[in-house]
Amino acid sequence: MGLSQPGAFFAQLKQSQLLGATLSQDEVDGAGALLTALDGDNWSTAWAAYGLATAYHETGHTLEPVTERGGDEYFRRRYDVTGLDPARAKANGNTAPGDGIAYRGRGYVQLTWKSNYLKAGQVVGADLVGVPELALRLDYAAKIMCSGMRNGWFTGKGLGRYIPEAAKTATNGQYVLARYVINGTDRAADIAGYAAIFEKALTAGGWS
Repeated sequence: MGLSQPGAFFAQLKQSQLLGATLSQDEVDGAGALLTALDGDNWSTAWAAYGLATAYHETGHTLEPVTERGGDEYFRRRYDVTGLDPARAKANGNTAPGDGIAYRGRGYVQLTWKSNYLKAGQVVGADLVGVPELALRLDYAAKIMCSGMRNGWFTGKGLGRYIPEAAKTATNGQYVLARYVINGTDRAADIAGYAAIFEKALTAGGWS
C-alpha cells in the first residue's frame, strides 16, 4: 500500500488547487501524517480519498489537527454532566464535572467524550485521558481518524457501510452517503467533490 510516486500525488493536488498552487510545509506534513496512517491501516484508494477529503473539510482546508471552537461554558453545556444533557454525557464517559471541557473535540476529525479518548489512547498507545491535548499530535490524530472512521466511533456508522473496503474508486453517490460516518448530510456534496479530487491525486501517485 501507499504512494509509489508521491511527487505525482502532490503535483496533481497543486494542479487542482485544492490546497492552493503552492503547498506549505504544514500542509505537506499534515498530508504525510494522514497518508502514513491510511497506508498503515491498509486503506484502499477510495477509502483513502474519502479520509483525506474528510480531514480537509474538518480542519478548515488546512490538513492540520484542530481544536473545536468555543469557550468553556459552551463545552460545559454541550458535553458536561452539569450541562444540558447529563444522561448523554454519562453514557459517553463524561461522569465528572469538567469532563465536558477536558474532552472537547480535537484532531483531524473531532474526537469528543472521555470514552472515545480512552479508546483512542489504546489505539495510539498514549494516555489521552490524562493528557487530552495529545490528540492533536499529527501521527496520533491521523491514527485516531482512521480507527474512528473504520469502526464507527463518531456516529455509530463505519466507512465500509457506504464504500467497499477494497474499492479503488467510488461513485459520487457513495462519497455523498459516506458523510454519515461523521456528520449526517452536512456539506456531504462538497466533501464528495473533494474526495474525487483526492482519488485522482492518489491514482496519479500510484496508491495501491
